Amino acid sequence: MRLTNKIHLYTTVLFVLLLVLINVAVYLSFSRMMYSSELEQTQAEAEQIVSGVNQSNQKNKDLLLAYVPINGVVQIVSRSGDLTSAVTSPGYGYLYDDTVQFYSEEVTNLIEIRGTKNAMVSLPVIWKNGEVASLQVTESLAAIERNLNVLRIVLIVVTLLAIIPLFISARVLSKLITRPITSMTTTMQDIRESGRFKRLDLPKKSKDELYLMGETFNEMIDLLRTNYERQEQFVSNASHELKTPLTVIESYSSLLKRRGKNDGQIFDESVEAIHSEAVRMKDLTEQLLLLAKSDEQWNVDITKTNLERFLHETIRSYEKAYKRNVELHIDEDLTTLTDAQKLKQLLYIFMDNARKYSEDGIHVRVFKEKDYACIQIIDHGIGIAEADIERVFDRFYRIDKARSRKSGGVGLGLALAKDLAKAVGAELFLQSEEEVGTKATIKLPLSQ
Repeated sequence: MRLTNKIHLYTTVLFVLLLVLINVAVYLSFSRMMYSSELEQTQAEAEQIVSGVNQSNQKNKDLLLAYVPINGVVQIVSRSGDLTSAVTSPGYGYLYDDTVQFYSEEVTNLIEIRGTKNAMVSLPVIWKNGEVASLQVTESLAAIERNLNVLRIVLIVVTLLAIIPLFISARVLSKLITRPITSMTTTMQDIRESGRFKRLDLPKKSKDELYLMGETFNEMIDLLRTNYERQEQFVSNASHELKTPLTVIESYSSLLKRRGKNDGQIFDESVEAIHSEAVRMKDLTEQLLLLAKSDEQWNVDITKTNLERFLHETIRSYEKAYKRNVELHIDEDLTTLTDAQKLKQLLYIFMDNARKYSEDGIHVRVFKEKDYACIQIIDHGIGIAEADIERVFDRFYRIDKARSRKSGGVGLGLALAKDLAKAVGAELFLQSEEEVGTKATIKLPLSQ
């Protein structure tokens, strides 16, 4: 059974049951109230009759005739169980046709005579010759039963009439609940058939759970689209950039097979070229894998980092690895909020670029700018033309392709730096002038 039909069926059945239970409760409460009210009224009348009888010297049928109710009977039952005297209203003679019974104490009860309920009250009374008898007042409740029958019919009709709008509203409710699910299912089928990611159109006014479900679905689709695009980009970038080093390796391998055994110079040249391209392919693959990560996969760990201590350790490691002098100038001791490992990787990218394109020393300066700590990497190398500055953060963009190939760059370093800066919440600024040098600035939020 479809979810729409289930919701429709269960909602209709539940509401019908609730409506029936409410009507039954109303009917029972009303009938109990009516019967209790009549019993109290009959008891009051019986007490009035007993009071009148006790105060009167006349102990006969005429006395009872003055107190007889308009829809009942008054009778005196002796201690022996005999009917001493009885007076009835016209048309209610059947009320004392049944066997009478003596009650020594007060009795209030509902009795059924000939299929009709009656209110019966029995009170002790002093009758002739000081005899204690039972005065019994019985009133017919036929009018109340007729009213209750009318009420029962009205409630049944109301229940049947209420089922119609209830059935329609349950159908509307089931469609309203399942509409986002149906839309989501249709969208997923379209995505599967067309291969294109689609979002759900969500109502702007609604903020209920169904809206949140649709919003979560759209976020998931956005994440899938991003990951898919990154995957496609990774495959495209890898196939594009790995083609050249693989071609070089293949060419030198063929050359080694033909002439490498006999010519030592060709052998050395080929081995060196193959090794160089293999190292370059390794670096390229690592950078491509990093760039293929989504923002959620960076596993950023933001902590308080003292820049002076951090930069001394980072620069010391860099100088040992590349045998290159780096001068550090700290204007003020600052502590920032960042991921130390990601920031170190970011610094390595800029210092590595400074090393590749500058023969002079590299300068690193730390200073404060409003609520930010700034790390500036300065070199005095070849610089970057103003027209190229806007594009240096694009993937695989190289200002001088021949020089970049020679120095081992593939145009991914600054693209990776851009993603790393975004991951740790840093801002990047690049200033450069040809034949003068380049300043790369990393702005990080200060720790309060």
